[in-house]
Amino acid sequence: MRYDRTVRLNTDFATTVSRVRKALAEHGFGILTEIDITATLKAKLDLDMEDYVILGACNPPLAHRALQADRTLGLLLPCNVVVRADGDRTVVQALDPGTMVALTELDAIRPIAEEATRRIDAALASLTAPGTDT
Repeated sequence: MRYDRTVRLNTDFATTVSRVRKALAEHGFGILTEIDITATLKAKLDLDMEDYVILGACNPPLAHRALQADRTLGLLLPCNVVVRADGDRTVVQALDPGTMVALTELDAIRPIAEEATRRIDAALASLTAPGTDT
């Protein structure tokens, strides 16, 4: 089972991170956390790695609905979105919200995951829309 939703862009890392933040905001997601994996690995292990950041995206109304259905779903929140350098390109990957349904097997979560998927897909699609630097 695939658990990611991925787009590849021909833009630099910093530009892509900025565009991802904007695209997620336009589709109802705020960024709760940001983990700079590159800086963390350098500081803690003195390892060099390509630019790699994890954004913890959250749509509060959807998160609330999910937590009303099952408080344990907090383990799967927020929705992680990875932005990483890949040679001359940048990769943007979001956790497929359908993973919540597959892992929990809760039918009550299905409509929430479907709405989250539509919003994530729309945000990712906006990154590759005509007129953008893909």
